[in-house]
Amino acid sequence: MQSPLTQRFLRYAHIDTRSDPASPSCPSTAGQRILAQELATELTTLGLAEVTLDENGYLTARLPASPGCSAPAIGWIAHLDTSPDFAAQPLKPQFVPAWKGKDIALGDSGERISLKAFPALRSCRGHDLITTDGRTLLGADDKAGIAEIVTAVETLLASPDIIHGEIYLAFTPDEEIGRGADLFPLARFPARWAYTVDGGEMGELEYENFNAASACIKIQGNNVHPGTAYGTLVNALTLASVFHSGMPQHETPEQTQGLEGFFHLHHMAGDVEAAELHYLIRDFVDEGFARRKAYLAERVAAFNRELDQPRLVLTVSDSYFNMRRKITPHPHIIDIACAAMQGAGIKPKIKPIRGGTDGSRLSFMGLPCPNLFTGGFNFHGKHECVSIQAMHKAVEVLVAIARHTAQLQ
Repeated sequence: MQSPLTQRFLRYAHIDTRSDPASPSCPSTAGQRILAQELATELTTLGLAEVTLDENGYLTARLPASPGCSAPAIGWIAHLDTSPDFAAQPLKPQFVPAWKGKDIALGDSGERISLKAFPALRSCRGHDLITTDGRTLLGADDKAGIAEIVTAVETLLASPDIIHGEIYLAFTPDEEIGRGADLFPLARFPARWAYTVDGGEMGELEYENFNAASACIKIQGNNVHPGTAYGTLVNALTLASVFHSGMPQHETPEQTQGLEGFFHLHHMAGDVEAAELHYLIRDFVDEGFARRKAYLAERVAAFNRELDQPRLVLTVSDSYFNMRRKITPHPHIIDIACAAMQGAGIKPKIKPIRGGTDGSRLSFMGLPCPNLFTGGFNFHGKHECVSIQAMHKAVEVLVAIARHTAQLQ
């Protein structure tokens, strides 16, 4: 029989909330608002205060403090959207009880999950897993986080003996396309600090992420009839390929790990007349981040000097920064999360995020915000899965965070 947590997660997962980077609206898709409205009803029914769903799709609510508790207000945050990178419907979840570590056939799709391909799953041997049929993503990123937060709130409401301070909840749109913090309603969220529940493997605790920038190189060619092209035609696609072939080949996502940064060519387009190269620039260290941006600018300038005229134009835009500098001055935020995990029998796995979260930008907006595990794996694709045991542990950790924070009053 499915637990209420599992039922809640699957109910959310069946709503298609993929975000859309091509849409200028907020939220970018109607499905996110549908889920937010369902959550608003659920939180109101549970008895939370100040349940507010605004015109931009941000849902906030407040769990009042236990009588007499004056502990600092904290926050729990998860995102409504799922990745636009893969199909989400029709979702056909399948259950794998007490997984033995052997390959998992994903329905009749021909796809499989194995320890060889996904060694991080080793920690889930013996767990009950939820997967897809291999034709959609699962949506554990981040509907597992949403379900865990709501279940933790439900647990606190049903357990008046657990003393806690005020807890603010926020469910945000469009995190997967980098807009989750754009219109975050800080005025409705007066927490001293918060935790995003948007991580993976059980025990993950993250408070360091990439510095990130986007770079676009526009290349102007000169298209003439190829039969009379000698000495005149300038092929923008050829210039693009030559430029990229000169980039550091060992500083790409597939060649780096841990705290190593990279350049990532994630999109290229064009024709003979004009082409574009779009790079992601990532580095954990401020100095390295600056060096990477300067390196790209110098390469473009040098490349232009070799041409008949400057044909490359570079634009660089910062995206987000390493939240470590905003969180380490407040070590108690991490200490509380570690103590909560240890009390739940979990060894904290403090690791850098090779990406970004809403918590990164929120930390720079004055809300220190590390990231907690959800129990999910292999996000953004058909091999996504989640451990039911880890989901229950995530609830236990959230409740323990509330209890430990109450001791600060």
